[in-house]
Amino acid sequence: MRYFIEFSYNGKNYFGYQIQPDAISVQEELEKALSTILREEIKTTGAGRTDTGVHAKKIFAHFDTEKILDKDLPRKLNSFLPPDISIKRIFQVKDDFHARFDATYRTYEYYITLEKNPFTQEFAWQHWKKTLDIAKMNEACKILFEYEDFTSFAKLKTDNKTNICKIYKAEWEQNGSELKFTVSANRFLRNMVRAIVGTMVEVGSGKIKPEDLRKIMEDKHRNSAGTSAPAHGLYLVDVGYEFD
Repeated sequence: MRYFIEFSYNGKNYFGYQIQPDAISVQEELEKALSTILREEIKTTGAGRTDTGVHAKKIFAHFDTEKILDKDLPRKLNSFLPPDISIKRIFQVKDDFHARFDATYRTYEYYITLEKNPFTQEFAWQHWKKTLDIAKMNEACKILFEYEDFTSFAKLKTDNKTNICKIYKAEWEQNGSELKFTVSANRFLRNMVRAIVGTMVEVGSGKIKPEDLRKIMEDKHRNSAGTSAPAHGLYLVDVGYEFD
């Protein structure tokens, strides 16, 4: 039987979700906890991989077992897992339902603070030395919808078969000294959101114009875009599925 897990994690102490050689990952901690409690080797498949230091407010993974699971399993897992990983729920799905390939969209949020704040320094990019023009940043966001090839925002030398992505939403909001960038797409490339945010900040600070984004996209080269934003301001906040 196949089960889905909905969970969240603070990515500060992890080298991303996916298992890495000689580096601690969320997947490793999750599989270790499941294998210990269920007394069998459990392998999980996540909805995607997050970079080192990136957080997830809502993410899914699936695993297979012949056992009928105890309804109390989420509580047991939370007792076993470190405090920076939290299990929300576990539920059965069709045997061929896939956490990664059956996802219809993914949504990320990126947070920037415009003031020096010791309480958010590990969870948002502190950009207090310069003001940012959010109107121009949102003007640049509209250009993202004109393109589907995001090679200019893709990490170099990856095993991507295609750099084609369909953007569903991209916008900046300001609440006091906090900026939030929300972006949804059918799929994301490695480092894509952080590269977009870094480029948008160059627009907001006046280093480049919003319309310069078209040339960046059409160059189809990572060096044309801005520097990637820090990982600790990025959150995976939703993964969409068409569940029965």
